[in-house]
Amino acid sequence: MEDWIYILNPHKDTLDGEPSTSETIHRLAREEPELDLWLSRRNRMNKGDRLWFFFTHPVSAVAAVAGIDDVPYVDPEGPEYGYRVDVTLLSKPTQALFGNPVLREDLSLGQVRSVQKVKPEALPLLLARAGL
Repeated sequence: MEDWIYILNPHKDTLDGEPSTSETIHRLAREEPELDLWLSRRNRMNKGDRLWFFFTHPVSAVAAVAGIDDVPYVDPEGPEYGYRVDVTLLSKPTQALFGNPVLREDLSLGQVRSVQKVKPEALPLLLARAGL
């Protein structure tokens, strides 16, 4: 199992037309946990991997987590984003992270890219805060 960070900028990114804020993801985790996300490249994600959501604003932090439902696939409708991936938000862990997010300085993140692997030294803190 691999752990990935998915970067969301609420000023630029949307989720089905809604702002990609931690509040939106928190609500979706309870009401509509299945998401279809864009990827700029395929990555080596596999079914069962975890996807941690890093929000860039107003506080740079991880405040949600999802399980990857299947491997990324080619987006048949849009060349802007080459791939898509289906995930399911984990309700209780997302609720825990929403109340106690993991700040950027605790993640050992260098340059922020759209998707990247979680640094091994940051994983224990993410798991603890999410109650996993």
